[in-house]
Amino acid sequence: MQSIIDLDLYPLDRPQSPQWRTLVARARDDLARDGMFNLPGFFRPEALAAALAELLPKFETEAFTHKRRHNIYFRKTIEGLPADHPALREVETVNHTLCADQVGGTVGALYEWPPFAAFIAATMDKTALYPMADPLAAHNVMRYREGEGLNWHFDRSEFTVTLLLQAPDGGGDFEYRSDLRSDGDPNYDGVARLLEGADPELRRLVLGAGTLNVFRGKNTAHRVTPVKGATDRIIAVLTYYERPGARFTPEEQMGFYGRVA
Repeated sequence: MQSIIDLDLYPLDRPQSPQWRTLVARARDDLARDGMFNLPGFFRPEALAAALAELLPKFETEAFTHKRRHNIYFRKTIEGLPADHPALREVETVNHTLCADQVGGTVGALYEWPPFAAFIAATMDKTALYPMADPLAAHNVMRYREGEGLNWHFDRSEFTVTLLLQAPDGGGDFEYRSDLRSDGDPNYDGVARLLEGADPELRRLVLGAGTLNVFRGKNTAHRVTPVKGATDRIIAVLTYYERPGARFTPEEQMGFYGRVA
């Protein structure tokens, strides 16, 4: 793993060391303050080059193009909310996806490496995290070409783990609004203000290739702005659960990937 991760800077292979404990503590502090933490330079440049060499030919022949219009909730109706409420305004998302059974290689090696899952679990203050048993959803790599982006949404899961493999020439910024809603307050009017571009608490993050990002997105609205220029945005999404054996339903697999495992 030393050839993939900078283990001198991020000693995930030494969980009993003071350096590992310091790294976990820093990540927890960032999560508490910002709802996320970032590890720049997590993937070595040569590992990025290897991953792109593995994946780019597959994007040309195997990727599923997922183009859809949706609202921020990915649900057609919300109980108690009229259909014309501005919080239900539709937006468009376009990306090209490779599934776990197509990825493998460098990204797959990281995903399956137990110390990586153990590190993420420690930062989230969880006893353990497990890779998914789903051959499609476990880890994906998404490609966004010029004009394409991931539009406003809330995550279904408590947290999301991503690794940026290639940064675009322009655009492709990660925009987010922390704690826009809570379990007790859906804040529909606040959601509407965000979608109208009128939320002063909107924040923007520009990531460099090789950065690991762990993000709490369940109650924080977020999007990736449309890519500009000839260089595509390519990002890996690594999904873990607190229980082993997690899988998507066939309906979810078809909706996200256009096929069923």
